[in-house]
Amino acid sequence: MENNFNTHTVEKLGQKIRIERQKRKISQEKLAEMADLNRNFIGMVERGETNITVKNLEAIANAFKMDIKDLFNFVL
Repeated sequence: MENNFNTHTVEKLGQKIRIERQKRKISQEKLAEMADLNRNFIGMVERGETNITVKNLEAIANAFKMDIKDLFNFVL
């Protein structure tokens, strides 16, 4: 049961990142460049295919010029 919850959370976080990126009208490639991450990795995160580290999550939040805690503002 817990594994499903974790997977669901990872997917929701990825969706939130995609929404924030699209609101800013930037591509995955541009976000990757801004956060100093790989574009393929951004895609995997947005699709919920990988569990992101706090370090990389912080890099994305900084690229968005937002607080890292605001990336967790979604309904589970």
